[in-house]
Amino acid sequence: PYYVDMNQNLFLQASLHSSDQNLTLFVDTCVASPNSSDFTTLVYELTKSGCASDPSYSPIPSPRSDVARFGFNAFSFANRFPSVFLRCELLVCRRHDYSSRCYQGCVRRFKRDADS
Repeated sequence: PYYVDMNQNLFLQASLHSSDQNLTLFVDTCVASPNSSDFTTLVYELTKSGCASDPSYSPIPSPRSDVARFGFNAFSFANRFPSVFLRCELLVCRRHDYSSRCYQGCVRRFKRDADS
């Protein structure tokens, strides 16, 4: 466990360990839950589809393509739960493949009307 005060800035880093130097890493979706084994019932989205859902979420530039960094302010689930657990989905893409999902950044998916 990592103990922090409310609203303290947290910084995280994910690293890809591969012998292939032509890969890049992208943070797609991160959610928080008060339960380490249930990320569907009570969750809080930090980012979804590469788009920040929380106003304090911020991607942090990395000098290496195989390292993804981001930060956000610490929070709790209405003070009823002593811990917050994170689950993040990261994408691995070919470096410099600008048509890949890693290079698209934030992708907002809009639902269509039944009439369209």
